[in-house]
Amino acid sequence: MSIAIYSVFNPDIVRVYPNTVTIMLEQLFGSNTRVDMLRLFFRAPAQQFYVREITRALDTQINAVRRELQLLVDANIVLEVEDPKGVNMDKPGAKLRKYYRVNTLSTLFPELEALIIKEQILEEQDLIQEVMQKGGDIKLLIIAGRFTDGKPAPADMLVVGNIKTKVVEKLIADYEAKYDKEILYSIMNEAEFLERRHMMDKFVYSMFETNNIKVIDTLNI
Repeated sequence: MSIAIYSVFNPDIVRVYPNTVTIMLEQLFGSNTRVDMLRLFFRAPAQQFYVREITRALDTQINAVRRELQLLVDANIVLEVEDPKGVNMDKPGAKLRKYYRVNTLSTLFPELEALIIKEQILEEQDLIQEVMQKGGDIKLLIIAGRFTDGKPAPADMLVVGNIKTKVVEKLIADYEAKYDKEILYSIMNEAEFLERRHMMDKFVYSMFETNNIKVIDTLNI
């Protein structure tokens, strides 16, 4: 099943400016570390984090994490958890740690959550545009799964052509690292794709059966 969505993924309309929601978040909070921390908390609202865990996840300095955490606590966006649930307090050092989670009862929670979700949606569109621009001579680009209706698919992205594999892999890896979301993707040259399609390959066949969008299709599939 293929869905036409030309108005959203038009190869002739290329975004050449950064994600405006990302800029808004960074300007609003004045710190990249603070924005990264909000992404971490908001993608797992029920999860509790301790300082060194956050430091490792964000790959930043521990003093910066402590400073930004305190600012978020003071703003009532993040709470210090006195009785962390699901944490084995018998483990060495567990009782000495301070745990934090996002305050889902904060009046700012719905607005911040909506901003962060919107940012991720725009980043997904930007990722697809970057693959189109930098990925090589793409003959067929199909997106499904997390890029369409979120339902399980054989792959979220299928790229066919004379592809700059390392470039595409780097673009996807950067996105995965930023949002802690895995993207399932497959890269094939044209000959391999056509042969597998001719042989009724299960993976290729199922990509066309799932809810998908053909962003590029010069093969007239």
